[in-house]
Amino acid sequence: MLPRVFPLVIAALLISANPAQAELPAAAQIAAAPPPANWEVRAELASREGSSTATASPGSAERPAASPATAQPAAAPPPTTQAAAAPPALVPRPAEYAPAAGVYEFGADSQVHFQHDSTPVREVAEYLADRLAEQIGWRPLTKELPAGPGGLPRGSILVALGPDQAALGDEGYLVGVSDYGVMLAGYTPTGLFRGVQTIRQMLIRNEEGKWQLPAARVRDMPRYRWRGMLLDCGRHFMPKEFVKRYIDLLAYHKMNVLHWHLTEDQGWRIEIRKYPKLTEVGAWRRVTRDSELPGFADAATARAADGLFPAPPIPRPLTAERAAAMTAEKARYGGFYTQADVREIVAYAQSRHITVVPEIEMPGHSLAALAAYPELSCTGGPFEVGVDWGVYDDVYCAGSDRVFEFLQDVLTEVMELFPSTYIHIGGDECPKARWKTCPKCQERIRAEGLKDEHELQSYFIRRIEKFLSAKGRRLVGWDEILEGGLAPNATVQSWRGLAGAIAAARSGHDVISSPTSHCYLDYPQWSNPGEPQFFFVTTLGKSYTFEPTPLELTETQRRHVLGLEGNMWTERAPRPRVDWQVFPRLCALAEVGWSPAEARLWGDFERRMETHLGRLDALGVAYFIPSPLPASSETTFQDRIEVAFQSPPRGGVIHYTLDGAEPTKFSSVYREPIVLSQSTTVRARTVLPDGRSSEIVTLAYRRLWPMDGVAALGAAAGLRFSVYEGHWHELPSFAALRPVAAGTTSTISPAPADREKDFAIVFEGLISVPADGLYTFYLKSDDGSRLVIHDEVVADNDGLHAVAEKSGRVMLRAGHHPIRIEYFQGDGAQVLELTWQPDGGQRVPVPQEALHYVP
Repeated sequence: MLPRVFPLVIAALLISANPAQAELPAAAQIAAAPPPANWEVRAELASREGSSTATASPGSAERPAASPATAQPAAAPPPTTQAAAAPPALVPRPAEYAPAAGVYEFGADSQVHFQHDSTPVREVAEYLADRLAEQIGWRPLTKELPAGPGGLPRGSILVALGPDQAALGDEGYLVGVSDYGVMLAGYTPTGLFRGVQTIRQMLIRNEEGKWQLPAARVRDMPRYRWRGMLLDCGRHFMPKEFVKRYIDLLAYHKMNVLHWHLTEDQGWRIEIRKYPKLTEVGAWRRVTRDSELPGFADAATARAADGLFPAPPIPRPLTAERAAAMTAEKARYGGFYTQADVREIVAYAQSRHITVVPEIEMPGHSLAALAAYPELSCTGGPFEVGVDWGVYDDVYCAGSDRVFEFLQDVLTEVMELFPSTYIHIGGDECPKARWKTCPKCQERIRAEGLKDEHELQSYFIRRIEKFLSAKGRRLVGWDEILEGGLAPNATVQSWRGLAGAIAAARSGHDVISSPTSHCYLDYPQWSNPGEPQFFFVTTLGKSYTFEPTPLELTETQRRHVLGLEGNMWTERAPRPRVDWQVFPRLCALAEVGWSPAEARLWGDFERRMETHLGRLDALGVAYFIPSPLPASSETTFQDRIEVAFQSPPRGGVIHYTLDGAEPTKFSSVYREPIVLSQSTTVRARTVLPDGRSSEIVTLAYRRLWPMDGVAALGAAAGLRFSVYEGHWHELPSFAALRPVAAGTTSTISPAPADREKDFAIVFEGLISVPADGLYTFYLKSDDGSRLVIHDEVVADNDGLHAVAEKSGRVMLRAGHHPIRIEYFQGDGAQVLELTWQPDGGQRVPVPQEALHYVP
């Protein structure tokens, strides 16, 4: 049972957690009830400060407790004020929230009391006092509950375990607030800690500047037991304090797993004492992008000359000359965590009741390790740490026992640092090209009676799983570990949709759902019409609609779905851009993982987020700011067009220019639709009151004029094509490149290139139209493409993305017109299709007989 001194007015709220125990009166009646007699503290206790232990959290010697009268204002209080009668906008939404009449007001009598003989509860109480100090500007005293008879005075905040509250589970909690005091109860210290986050968000400041908590009863527990976020420190090293900051942000949103991606082709980030070259060599790479230059982070977060804070930039490749100069200077980019750093971060996470799950990639994504120890590869190297993104063919040799000895040594040191039951070994995107020609790998296939290289990967994973299992740990891998057969006790993290989750759960394996479509936080949150598209667009609303448990599963199979995870891959997001990519979508995923499915309503979440963004402001989170989007996607016109923007968020202002210049805070302010009668480039950005701004949207509006045909004497059927090789994220400048192949073709498709990946192809020639008129062209591709007619860009579908389509209109007179189609392919599917639709006609593929070139 709870301590005898527990106030009855709050204990009644606890009883409601178990309807079998008693029938709870209405919450309003409870909150309005007079305080019971046992809240009056004994006279001798009230006059004897030393009888209870006033404590402070680590570091509090430098921050002594202050009274409300002498306290300074909070450093960064939430700027929003809520009416005390309105329920607070909590994120994630609790399972049960019952508002009541009245408020609890912080004052000189506010003290945090905790159970005696419980260090974990003391730690939660100290943490609560510290967080309150950050918000209200002074730190309430923390006191251990006195032994013996007596009660608690008005204004007390009680933090206590309830052994009879097992129904709450490990992370559930109860919060009761009345005008007399506050109670926080849970079955475990972790539950108490989750409840602290709710109290932090319930805190409001009234119009008189007084800090209050609205009277209410909260009973809450999570829907899923795995609510995580992956932080990729392999592509971009993140400083220790940055990782700890993200642990705090996860804790604030009641998430409980930090999936720490520590090894990659582009960097090995954890010290392994038995293999020092992993960090001496593998932690550093050549400088090839602007984000890897010294001072990039400071420049990316600095205030601009006009006083605005621009959106954090996406990394761009250096010019060939600059990259060569950096190589000549032996400039290196990277970093790593010492084992002392790791222990510090893991301990910090434990204090925030978060489990850190390390990921050590194998057998693929291992180039940084191979650069340090090339003998672990199939070919023997030499290698350099990866400087390009994507997938490399060189992986650990599955036929070498030395590789397994190395990995077991690495995992042994990793397990000494991470107490997590789960160890993530990657297992994704492992090319089999080297294994197919490696004598050792082929001998392994024969010796183990395996069918092919896919079963060889399964053998690899099973061998590692057996080692981890013998150490009392459980293996987690991406859904590729399903290929060739699944290790007995493996947990599958499904990222390529939910098919992997379904297959794993049906075979009795636990599952973590994190499909690219909803959970990949590196994907853009909007589609900028003036920029290359990058993969899918995943909006806040799309993340919020995610359902981690596939409907195809039976009730028994659904129990294998541990939860969900948002993945912050950092190829395009160095440290200054991580907040921008993660928030506010992490808030949506946090609610998906915590709140009951039936309680989730998009409109309600959207309203709560208006308040919650103010909390993120107070926490210093540089979240995504929506750019101005036009109400219509049409960008071509014949006489005039009105450009209307959707309303900006939270008091933001839209600044725009009509001359192609970058909008500043001195540029025109959008107040009404802009009327255009000539071809114009409109650029616009949203600016918030604090000077932070969105990315700039660039909209090219074209007035359509009839284009005359050109001479086509001696024209032959088909188009010329030129093929280029290279690895790009968007269409390159072809004028600076030399083609590796050329010819003619009657087909607009990737086929003439005759390559699997990392190539581009340009088609040039003439297109003939049968009659004067308005023609709409549709350009579909995977990856990027662009259609140019008469030197005008008609459809721009650039970027590294899945199948997507863009369209554009042009007025053409009957005859032949110069046409150019550019396309590049990174990896995966190859798609390039061009269709057209005459005004009033049907949409059809551009016929081969309409394509010509002049020899």
